[in-house]
Amino acid sequence: MPLLSLLSTTLASIDASPRVLQVLRDLHKQALSESPFVSTSGPITDALEKFVALDPDKCALVYLLLRSTGARFVVEAGTSFGLSTIYLALAVGQNAGLAPAQSAKVIATENEPTKAARAREHWRAAGDDVEKWIELREGDLRETLKTDLPEQIDFLLLDIWTPLALPTLRLVHPRLKVGAIVAADNVIAASKGYKDLVDFLEAPANGFKTTTAPYEGGLLLSVYLGKKGA
Repeated sequence: MPLLSLLSTTLASIDASPRVLQVLRDLHKQALSESPFVSTSGPITDALEKFVALDPDKCALVYLLLRSTGARFVVEAGTSFGLSTIYLALAVGQNAGLAPAQSAKVIATENEPTKAARAREHWRAAGDDVEKWIELREGDLRETLKTDLPEQIDFLLLDIWTPLALPTLRLVHPRLKVGAIVAADNVIAASKGYKDLVDFLEAPANGFKTTTAPYEGGLLLSVYLGKKGA
């Protein structure tokens, strides 16, 4: 699909102000102008300057999933320049606004200080509809996600160096509510790197049911049904 048509379709799928839509339009154009990057075997230095962002159609799906499930507490592993975070924050903020005094939060994680700074700039540009719902945790997520997680987490987005996917899920797993969704990008394109994550999700004792949506690279979606006997 041509770039302009893809962006138009995506942005028509979300409820957002003209300010937010313009930020998303600009960031998607930058991200789509880059060559694709898929993390498979290890950190690659040239990825530090890339968006490594969800494709627009995946962003629209994630936004709609959050809105349809009423999700208010999200963990994003791999924030990069903060593009997909805007969709997450927009959704949880709108969900929180459906009832008085409801709280909501996107816990975003990023190990690279330069990317974290750029992400904050983009969220600031998007304004209060987005920025106030985000808590950015800089550093190694294996440390930053060890403490102070919400009591119940509704959604986990994994868009990171694949060896960190399962360690992230292990940290978040005890806080996932029944019905929570785990999404992992490029699960087909990076299938070798995601093998341990997929094995964990498919083990009956861990309480998940999983499918892969046929987007470019594959988008894994797994629903937590709860551990048997728990």
